[in-house]
Amino acid sequence: MTRRVLFAIHDWGLGHATRSLVLIRALVARGDHVIVLMAESPGLALLRSELGDACEFHPYADIPKPFSRYPALFYLRMSLSVPRIRLRFALEHRLTERLVRERALDAVVSDSRFGVWSREAPSFCLFHSLRQIIPGRPRWLERQVERAQRHLLAPYRAILVPDAEGAHSLAGDLAHDVDLEWGDGRVVYLGPLTELRPNGADEDIDTFFSISGVEPHHSMLAARVLDALPSLPGRIVVALGRPEAARETRRAGTATIHGYLDRRAQGEMLARSRVVVGRSGYTTLMELSAWGKRAFFVPTPGQSEQEYLAKLHRARGHVASHTQASLDLRRGLEEAEAASGLPRLRIDTAVPRFLAALDRNAG
Repeated sequence: MTRRVLFAIHDWGLGHATRSLVLIRALVARGDHVIVLMAESPGLALLRSELGDACEFHPYADIPKPFSRYPALFYLRMSLSVPRIRLRFALEHRLTERLVRERALDAVVSDSRFGVWSREAPSFCLFHSLRQIIPGRPRWLERQVERAQRHLLAPYRAILVPDAEGAHSLAGDLAHDVDLEWGDGRVVYLGPLTELRPNGADEDIDTFFSISGVEPHHSMLAARVLDALPSLPGRIVVALGRPEAARETRRAGTATIHGYLDRRAQGEMLARSRVVVGRSGYTTLMELSAWGKRAFFVPTPGQSEQEYLAKLHRARGHVASHTQASLDLRRGLEEAEAASGLPRLRIDTAVPRFLAALDRNAG
């Protein structure tokens, strides 16, 4: 049965776009008509370049993101933005209901855009943070935030978590052992979600640096890496994560520096690298788990989820991690070499479970 699906995506970095791309491709492949709703952003540019005219695109603004060089200021600004965020949710919902009526939509999928749901069409939320990690881990406050998130997610028929169940999970406390009851059968664990697949490539690159993150931290990490390159051993590849510089490539000693790598080239570099250095975003973890790669993480300052994931997998012995303020690249690479690597998980369950959840709940 062919369906018309609205697929909305949060524009916080590229991770939401790259993981949603896997599911959008699956919908298109089975003949569904997909309308992609996302703010004008590098993520939307990526989806347009990957999907072309296979989808319809509807640009629409996302919530404010008051980033700052200083984590404390970011948290303050984010708290002060709550009224604007709630207004954005209301506007998103109004738009969603209009699109459902005007375009006769059969289902709505939202990757972390809480205002995108419908009373008329079955709605699903792709989300991996049932619990938010609060700096200092105050249990009472995390419980209150979890309760607020459960309320925000109440309109969705199913919450689709891109993680494995049990002891081999990647998300840890973000998606498991939550404090509250979320409803029988509403939380569906899909498994890690990535389109990258091991291809048997030789690991002929010692270190691959994948620079990402919001400004000003993106530029700050790039500067640290470029300054350190002359002192780092082995064959090195750097992707600066600048789509506007996609044609720029240069050499610096044993390093090759690319302004930007597309999804295919990025996957090739990940496959060929012995150690990957980058942010500890959840999508990055899912991608690296396809190979069980060794990694050295530098979480974006102020993004408590990335900080938690880096600490979690460092404590498990899987990876090395430093804060951006205490970054020592040479020492971090040595620590990454001594780590076991991320657990290699099954990556073939997410798409069929996603499609089954839609078919079962959409009717």
